Amino acid sequence: MAKRATSDNLTEYRRKRDFAKTAEPRGKAAKRAGNSFVVQKHDASRLHYDFRLELDGVLKSWAVTRGPSLDPSQKRLAVRVEDHPLEYGSFEGVIPEGEYGGGTVMLWDSGVWEPVGDPHEGLDNGKLVFNLSGKRLKGGWALVRMRGREKEKRENWLLIKERDEAADESDKLLEKNTRSVTTGRTMRQIATEKSATGNRHGPPGRRPARSSARAAAL
Repeated sequence: MAKRATSDNLTEYRRKRDFAKTAEPRGKAAKRAGNSFVVQKHDASRLHYDFRLELDGVLKSWAVTRGPSLDPSQKRLAVRVEDHPLEYGSFEGVIPEGEYGGGTVMLWDSGVWEPVGDPHEGLDNGKLVFNLSGKRLKGGWALVRMRGREKEKRENWLLIKERDEAADESDKLLEKNTRSVTTGRTMRQIATEKSATGNRHGPPGRRPARSSARAAAL
């Protein structure tokens, strides 16, 4: 995947966070070109799913208010947010109350993505089409930017599943998948276990080894 020349895209990300209080990674823009993606279930002031695509050394990010759907007729609102560092793709834990995004974060899905066409043109033009190869999200998808209102600061997009063999109109995706893809924990377990705060489990999609006692507890 071609990488657009860039400096550090993470100024806004760092401005919003006090890293003396939160275990979220400070991170830096990576020089390598990769194609990871991650979805994090985030119980902040409002439950949502953070959808992140690796591009230009950072994670391009959207907050999907109702979570992704396998039903192509469901167009899910995806609010564009600041770029996140690649290290954030392995963050699972608790952001302290009072901090930006305070609440529980679960690694809900991870894998790789492949753009259809030039991803930079897709982002610029407001229609990014891509394929996902994740543990839970697969097949063709599209992010389509909605027409903004005058003086509106945020970018509203729609996350839409393409009609293919991975589509499912009887979509029970969120109801059936309530545990972390890396640790097997529920949101409640992540929130209540002290060790959950600031957990980082390595690269997205890679499951860490667990002791037999830990595995039995899940």
